[in-house]
Amino acid sequence: METTGFTENQLMVREAISQVCAKFPNTYWQEHDQDGTDPKDFHAALAADGWLGVALPEAYGGAGLGISEATIMMQTIAESGAGMAGAQAIHANVYATQPLAKFGTKEQLEETIPKIISGEWRTCFGVTEPNAGLNTLALATAAKKQGDDTYSITGQKIWITCAQVASKMILLARTKAADEAPKPSQALSLFCIDVDKSNPGLEIKRIKKMGGHAVDANEVFFDNYRIPASTLIGKEGQGFKIILDGMNAERCLLAGEALGLGYAALAKAAGYARERKVFNRPIGMNQGIAHPLADAYMNLEAAKLATYHAARLYDASTTDSSIRQDVVGIAANSAKYLAAEAAFKACERAMLSHGGMGYAAEYDVERWFRECMVPRIAPVSREMILNYVSEKVLELPRSY
Repeated sequence: METTGFTENQLMVREAISQVCAKFPNTYWQEHDQDGTDPKDFHAALAADGWLGVALPEAYGGAGLGISEATIMMQTIAESGAGMAGAQAIHANVYATQPLAKFGTKEQLEETIPKIISGEWRTCFGVTEPNAGLNTLALATAAKKQGDDTYSITGQKIWITCAQVASKMILLARTKAADEAPKPSQALSLFCIDVDKSNPGLEIKRIKKMGGHAVDANEVFFDNYRIPASTLIGKEGQGFKIILDGMNAERCLLAGEALGLGYAALAKAAGYARERKVFNRPIGMNQGIAHPLADAYMNLEAAKLATYHAARLYDASTTDSSIRQDVVGIAANSAKYLAAEAAFKACERAMLSHGGMGYAAEYDVERWFRECMVPRIAPVSREMILNYVSEKVLELPRSY
């Protein structure tokens, strides 16, 4: 990837992360994908150099950098060959901790943030539910206040990444019925809870999935799972507002991960096209190979510009009140959409450029192709982004 125009901090992050990733070659990720085992060594290596706190406050051991630097970190990880699995192994530690860092109490921050940065604790993000999907306001997992200064959690979450290895979960739950709150959005609250797998009130079931086998995705069941009232982040009824505050950041991170995946696949395909000879000539001489790859490159470069524009806006908006959040939201959602589509195109064309060899695990492109659907689907679908832009930019009637 061409890095002209990036800041000194971004280039420093890219170089440092590249050095860590160099210790984990493609064979490492092939083995973990095939065995379905967690890349704990990779997580530990990033923790050892302090990178899990890239965008967390310096006061608690973080680097205090912005989402622009976190995005290039995630891109570099995916681009190294680790793909989405490598990025997703630490994604929640980078993103899900943002609401806690901004809205948590001093006690919560002192207890949790340093242990996440050090790698002692891993975290997961508990929002999505099987019967709510993207309609977050319809989630049903309930947190009922008890008389002994605790909450009782009952309900189900789904697609919770790294729940098998997490010690903490940032959990969004219903503390009031929708019709009991001033607004439906004020019926939800956010918690930072222990993931106590020995507790009979908690059950975690791993989901078999298409790609990213090294990183677990799960159904999580709560049945009268007790948590201290002190785990509440902010105030009751502020949960939805708090997670909205960080959604634009996650869009940027996902866009960076998608870019990394696309650039990795494209580099592999171009290398193969230069070396593979058929009819006594490199297949890259054929425009049927060269042009689709060139087109994929230009799509990635365009998405790169959109991604780092959105990340810069997000960072600047934290200190510049003239940058409206709706502008940041449009930029971040657009970047995520464009990067996901560019990555899909690059991964598909890398597969096709390899011909039959693309189907073999040793060439990596099949692994990346299986993973490239993730940024198209999560954390928000392509269609919902199109709905968002239609409504917020083009002022068309809302369709849902």
